[in-house]
Amino acid sequence: MNEQQRDYVLRSVEERGVRLIRLWFTDVLGNLKSLAISPPELDNALNDGMTFDGSSIDGFSRVQESDVLAIPDPDTYELLPWADGSAPEARIFCDIHHLDGTPFEGDPRQVLRRHVKAAHDAGLTFYLAPDIEYFYFKPLIADAEPVPIDDGGFFDHTVNDVTGELRKNTIRTLETMGIPVEYSFHEDAPGQQEIDLRHTDALTMADSVMTFRLAVREIAARNDVHATFMPKPAEGLQGSGMHVHMSLFRGDDNAFYEESDDYDLSPTAKSFMAGLLRHAREITAVTNQTVNSYKRLVPNFEAPVHISWARNNRSGLIRVPIAKQSNPLATRIEYRSPDPACNPYLAFSLMLAAGMKGIEESYELPDEADANLFETDDAELAELGIEQLPHSLYDALEIMESSTLVREALGEHIFEWFLRNKRREWQGYKTQVTPFERDRYLRSL
Repeated sequence: MNEQQRDYVLRSVEERGVRLIRLWFTDVLGNLKSLAISPPELDNALNDGMTFDGSSIDGFSRVQESDVLAIPDPDTYELLPWADGSAPEARIFCDIHHLDGTPFEGDPRQVLRRHVKAAHDAGLTFYLAPDIEYFYFKPLIADAEPVPIDDGGFFDHTVNDVTGELRKNTIRTLETMGIPVEYSFHEDAPGQQEIDLRHTDALTMADSVMTFRLAVREIAARNDVHATFMPKPAEGLQGSGMHVHMSLFRGDDNAFYEESDDYDLSPTAKSFMAGLLRHAREITAVTNQTVNSYKRLVPNFEAPVHISWARNNRSGLIRVPIAKQSNPLATRIEYRSPDPACNPYLAFSLMLAAGMKGIEESYELPDEADANLFETDDAELAELGIEQLPHSLYDALEIMESSTLVREALGEHIFEWFLRNKRREWQGYKTQVTPFERDRYLRSL
């Protein structure tokens, strides 16, 4: 532990009059969990961790081995801007450990730590910058369709722009918490927004995504608005994605950049891309983990379904943005299938694992597919050798179960629990009778 940062945290809590410290962590599905401690307990928590019942958290311990330790990471200490000013609160992300101090296999943050360390041992740092889409709706009414709070489209701005004010307040909150924002704008569908976070290392970014989702909801709720990261919240509207820009650096040098290449892509970048493409179907159950995720992954709604790559072609799975002024540091790739409902620790872990597998085994990158694949028929796609992502959560789980890469990347504990949990979700979905079925069949059959 960085003793200087530890001392700063203790001093800040005292000087700022912090009344409550929230220890944050996530379950396997990426739901934010927390313990609240008072300032006198913080020194002990930083030294020895806080014991809690892991069997109460989905995907954590079994009853007979329930207790685990939440060990705060002092580098993640931040004040919560939305807390009552008369009783300041702070948050610190935690790593979960066994009581003997070893990393807990069910902790998603520990999974990402492991992959980040493996890349670091190979001399590489994994940087990410997600473009996160979500919706604002008017207050929800039971059994009624959600109603967007505006009728806007791409980049719309009006004098009394309610969503613009919400985004502005969200950005101010994020930047107060040390999370820099690159862009924000109104997305294509009514009520749909996008905020793009500035790139940073993978672990910091996963923490930032968790903070981002809570901040968006908190600020919306305080304005009597419902914010959702549901991938496809309404029929006929575009779904919400989380396009992830990524690169690998060796020290200060971008390992993805190669000046002599026509695409400015190094052999490292091409092998990394080939790894993502080869293992894309295997990791989709985690990057798109809900039944609803696959209502977004359909052609002609701007979501990628074809396992291909190209420059500036948004119909493929991987896009290679053209860097402004051929800036070597800006060379990157964009992986377009994930959605904002995923667990970012696990999703980023699998993206890194797939890419590193491509590097380690020198996978060969297939040819660029620069046509509009949404307008290409199945016969031509087959001739080009372009596969599609799984069409349902069931298909994705079947493919994931046979994946050695995913099993090893997640570890046996999370791998088995995730499959069991998501199969229960699929079984529950299969028993539902939807309005579509009643409208189509009830009177005619």
